[in-house]
This record gives sequence, structure tokens and C-alpha cells, in this order.
Amino acid sequence: MNSIRTFILLLFIGFGLQKVQSQSYHFKTSGFSVLQKNERGKWGEWSNLELVNLSVVLDTDKHRIVVYSQEIQLFNILDYIEREENDTDIVYSFMCKDNDGRECKLSIITRKKQDFRKQLYINYDNHIIVYNIITV
Repeated sequence: MNSIRTFILLLFIGFGLQKVQSQSYHFKTSGFSVLQKNERGKWGEWSNLELVNLSVVLDTDKHRIVVYSQEIQLFNILDYIEREENDTDIVYSFMCKDNDGRECKLSIITRKKQDFRKQLYINYDNHIIVYNIITV
């Protein structure tokens, strides 16, 4: 009987520890801009910043990032890239596949010299979308 109680106790502790390891991070956007390559493959200019209030969720349990725009943007995380840090930025990056199965790299960048402003970059081969984000 004592071994059954010990087993149940260890089972609850095991489930409790798993819950602690997985997390969701919630953000709100304040604006976005787009950068595209032209016909010759050269990067153009960033579009004007458009104000937008969207929710963004990084769910490490489900291995996905969701941008709740008019058309929901779902990015399944394929690989977690090691955190990078330098004098100006802290970068968390993820290799992902989007709703259409296209591979892209998402990066959450904290700008140290800009009052720790956060941005979400969605990098494709021919265009980049950037969202200004705040943690909620």
C-alpha cells in the first residue's frame, strides 16, 4: 500500500514539473511594416508603419506561434535556435512552417538601446514582416 502512495505522489510531482516547463508568452502588437525584394532580387524600402492591435502567442507546449490577425497566421516551430545577444539586441529565433507549409524564420528581438523595445520579425526569402510588440 505504501508503494502505491509513493507511486501516485511521484506521478503528481511528474505532471506538475511538466506543466512548469511549458509556457505561453502573450504579446500585443502596436504596428507593422513590410520589406519586399524587387524583380532583381534587391531589398526595397520598409513600408510605412501601420498601426494595428493584434494578439500574438508563443506557445512552447504546442510548439507554435500564432498571430491573431484578420487571417490567423499560424507558425509551427520546427527548431528553436540558440539565444543570441550582443551590445544592442537580445534575439530569440525559431525556424517555422506557416499555414501554407512555407518555411520561415521568426525572431523576437529586444532592442537594448531603445528602452528594451520588442519586435517580432517574420522572415521569408522574398519579404519580411515586422511587428512592434509588447508583453502582456
